[in-house]
Amino acid sequence: MQRIIRHLLLACGIIFIFETGEGKPLLAKTYQDINKETIDRWVEEGWMWGNPTSHEEYLEAKKGNWNVLLTPTVFVPHEWFGTLKGKKILGLASGGGQQMPIFHALGAECTVLDYSSKQIESEWLVAEREGYHIDAIEGDMTKKFPFPEERFDVVFHPVSNCYVEDVAFVFREAYRVLKQGGMLLSGLNNEINYMVDKEEKEIVWTMPFNPLKDEKAREYMLAERSGMQFSHTMTEQIGGQLKAGFTLVDLYEDTNGFGRLHDMNIKTYMATKSVKGPLKNHGSSGSHDPQA
Repeated sequence: MQRIIRHLLLACGIIFIFETGEGKPLLAKTYQDINKETIDRWVEEGWMWGNPTSHEEYLEAKKGNWNVLLTPTVFVPHEWFGTLKGKKILGLASGGGQQMPIFHALGAECTVLDYSSKQIESEWLVAEREGYHIDAIEGDMTKKFPFPEERFDVVFHPVSNCYVEDVAFVFREAYRVLKQGGMLLSGLNNEINYMVDKEEKEIVWTMPFNPLKDEKAREYMLAERSGMQFSHTMTEQIGGQLKAGFTLVDLYEDTNGFGRLHDMNIKTYMATKSVKGPLKNHGSSGSHDPQA
């Protein structure tokens, strides 16, 4: 049986060193690599965020019938996007063949950066099926993005920075690769999901939830086979965008989509629309009520 015997704090983050039952070294992994393997496994097991867009959905998007998600249940208002034809979109940790095919059907030029091999494979699968080109790059968003400055009009960033310890870096890189006036559309966790037990009945965890610094949290995440996840405050999430230079334009909240917190209508996610540079023709979206 594998067990963690120690961790080393390096400039690149934690390296986990595993041993076999006989005490022999087995492997060493960064938390980013643990998350990569976790997502790949989830996709193979039928993870809902790894199911590619169907041919029928792609054709409907071409007719103007479409929706995309940044958070579990509330669709992103179409008003947030404006006209996408000819726009350059970066799907940041947005692999899986779910959003990029829709944006391509609407006339956008799409690039996706995702660390999961399986999510990248899904992008290629849909692109080949529908006969279009996509730049699908298997890369780690905790490192400098492999793009020049002011490359994109839109960065579409669904919930994923819960797998990143330093979200401020991600926001700074998004700002760097966006054109002036470009938009960052983000799906964000708040801390509530990381406070409660599995049944979502009791508050059991002290914040911040950080398995790189809390051995109990680390052991829990490994036992659950849920990768290495991190809680982030709104100071980190929204404040991090503002400090990177963004202007916050609009936001809405969302639930988990299932479970006790969802049943009690407790909001655990937030989606934000932020702009690089001064505001110009970026109105609010109107109603975000999922029942509206």
